[in-house]
Amino acid sequence: MTRFGLLMSAALLSASGVFAGTVHPTNVDFVDGAIEVSLSGMPGDPENGAVLMNKGAGNCIACHAVSQLSDLPFHGEIGPMLDGVADRWSEAELRGIIADAKQMFDGTMMPSFYKTEGFIRLGDAYTGDAHAGDVQPLLTAQEVEDVVAYLKTLTDE
Repeated sequence: MTRFGLLMSAALLSASGVFAGTVHPTNVDFVDGAIEVSLSGMPGDPENGAVLMNKGAGNCIACHAVSQLSDLPFHGEIGPMLDGVADRWSEAELRGIIADAKQMFDGTMMPSFYKTEGFIRLGDAYTGDAHAGDVQPLLTAQEVEDVVAYLKTLTDE
């Protein structure tokens, strides 16, 4: 194939979304609380998703229990049990819930993990001061995809 042909092929693939880039938090398209497209343009890593369930900004088990992660201490009881979550919600719905659960569940106390604006009384960590500067999402686009990939492994079967 000629260089021109390769360039044209790459341009067509890019336009088709095969090489889709990261969707910025302010550009996320929610449909009834769900997000149909990958936020990172890459598949999620379920192993990293399992790590995020207990560490860093994810820390899902602070509020949710997951039997598969029973070796980890201190599972929460505030949110629903996540066993079988892949049977209850589609991939797009799970992505939407993780990114900004308030889009699907009005009044939920679940934090918005992929949001950078529209907060009320955003503070600066534990200082008691108002936040200054740009807001970063709690999880990156790829981390959201990783958590979704892990949650998709949690079936009742």
